[in-house]
Amino acid sequence: MKNGKKPTLQQKLLMRSNGLQPDNWLVVKNTTEHLEVVSRMSLKKIGGKPKIRRLSKVGE
Repeated sequence: MKNGKKPTLQQKLLMRSNGLQPDNWLVVKNTTEHLEVVSRMSLKKIGGKPKIRRLSKVGE
């Protein structure tokens, strides 16, 4: 997995509209169809898979 980046203002607004707290998530992939984010807390855990979510941008 690539390193996550801090979300931009537009990405933060999209996260808030989907019920996520932007301070707890990092952006992994940003395409025209969806935004893929990973949880900061799941990256700190030893073992297991990180928690990844895809947020659709269809409404924009």
